[in-house]
Amino acid sequence: MGIETWLIKVKKSISHSFDSVHGTPQNGKPVFKKSRVGVLAFEIAGIMRKLNYTWQILSDNNIARLRNESICLEGVRKIVSTDDVFLLSLACAEMVENLKVLAKSVSRLSKRCEDSNLRCFETLFDGFANTGRDPHNWILSWKEMEARNKKIERYVTATAALHREIDELTVIENSLKKYSHCDGHKKDHAMKQQKILDLQQKLQWQKQEVKHLKEKSLWNRSFDTTTSLLAKSVFTILSRIKLVFNINHGYPPSLPRSLSASALVYPSDQASNSFSFVSGPLAKSAKHQDNNHLSHGFFKTNSKILKPSSTTLGAAALALHYANLIIVTEKMIRSPQLVGVDARDDIYSMLPNSIRSSLRCRLKGIGFTASDPVLAGEWRGALGKILGWLSPLAHNMMKWQSERSFEHQNLMPKTGVLLLQTLFFADQQKTEAAITELLVGLNYIWRFEREMNAKALLNCTNFKNVQQNTT
Repeated sequence: MGIETWLIKVKKSISHSFDSVHGTPQNGKPVFKKSRVGVLAFEIAGIMRKLNYTWQILSDNNIARLRNESICLEGVRKIVSTDDVFLLSLACAEMVENLKVLAKSVSRLSKRCEDSNLRCFETLFDGFANTGRDPHNWILSWKEMEARNKKIERYVTATAALHREIDELTVIENSLKKYSHCDGHKKDHAMKQQKILDLQQKLQWQKQEVKHLKEKSLWNRSFDTTTSLLAKSVFTILSRIKLVFNINHGYPPSLPRSLSASALVYPSDQASNSFSFVSGPLAKSAKHQDNNHLSHGFFKTNSKILKPSSTTLGAAALALHYANLIIVTEKMIRSPQLVGVDARDDIYSMLPNSIRSSLRCRLKGIGFTASDPVLAGEWRGALGKILGWLSPLAHNMMKWQSERSFEHQNLMPKTGVLLLQTLFFADQQKTEAAITELLVGLNYIWRFEREMNAKALLNCTNFKNVQQNTT
């Protein structure tokens, strides 16, 4: 009997290390205990935060801001495009691409589910993207999605608290080990023992807190529960994207919600049950995109949209470099009197051959002196106007890149900058012409400041000499 009990304990111990275990039969049927996500809770919480953030981006107010502000930035219109249809297709494609990345993470988790439907998440999601079919009714209404997001936020908050408390538990355990192995003088023995007792008590409290948070957070949720939450969010978000950008594949909008606000912002020339992102040309473009999505695959088509043309900085792999160059130039223009010869040489070394060549040609007609204050003022005004529309795109490029760097890939995006608002899709020739103009102007006001400083220094020296001679 003892051997049998021991074998049962060993069996349970081994089974616990796998994804699932069978419990004691009830009513003749075995009870199936689903595996818990455990330490993966922290990764899952990150996915949930990003999904909630993506959903918020698709609110009526944010979509209105995209249509009326983001694609209307002066810099975007000057060096990216003036075509609303093209710019909106870039915004749509980037949102879809970001969602696809999150869906891949959900797909990896789904492989560990017991529910066969959840294990097929990747196939079902691709099918929904391409055809709009939702066989398991994973698309939620707006009200249901909002309620689910609140539930997810509670999980995320509790999981973040769990992470902090586990860290604190580790600190206490390390302190206890340190005191337990520390040899002190006899007179310190009583103090040491008291400290150990305090730490042991604190350790027990901390373990209880961690246990409580594991029950409250994602840690003790099953893969099926968490994946179901994620899967329905992903389906609903993609449904919202399609609805906002009028990519309906010929079936009714997926979200059973009153879209009066959206309809007022983006009146449709389509059927009454289908709201366009904008009326007119984009609606026709959306129909054309539908055909592409059906023939080439929804995600494949979107990836092609995000591929920069050969005339852009993105294709030339210069977007980030030019963003740095523009930001450095901006700082110099604002404080030309602080720019030394070395700094001037450094910025020149950053220039590609194409800008160096055009800069040489432009500087030939400027002259060797820069003593005209009126001309210096005109240059400052002209440079301010160029920086007014070019600088935001450069700073957006840095923000966009930073939020997607390896070090920050697990953090939440904070700015909501879209790729179309950066230098990535900017025309190379137009951008280089603007940078050249900035450098020509910087050269003049830099030399003007130096000549004015030299003149002031000379006048000061002459004044001192006159004073000395008179005395």
